[in-house]
Amino acid sequence: MKVVTICLPESYVDGMDTLIHKDMYPSRSEVIRIAIRDLLLEELWKDKKPSAQQPLVIQPEKVIPSLERVIPIDPVH
Repeated sequence: MKVVTICLPESYVDGMDTLIHKDMYPSRSEVIRIAIRDLLLEELWKDKKPSAQQPLVIQPEKVIPSLERVIPIDPVH
């Protein structure tokens, strides 16, 4: 993975921290990765066949030990 530095409004960071404190995500990085993945799936890769796509998460069990903890939410912003 590559490191990317971004600036976010404080309200976004507070929202991410709330999701983490509710044990919905393990870290800010994971919240951002999932949000970007979902955006790319919808906006960029929606017309591609699954076999043509690169894997989005190679080893999810190493990123999120318990996938049951991740609960899809509706975006607030």
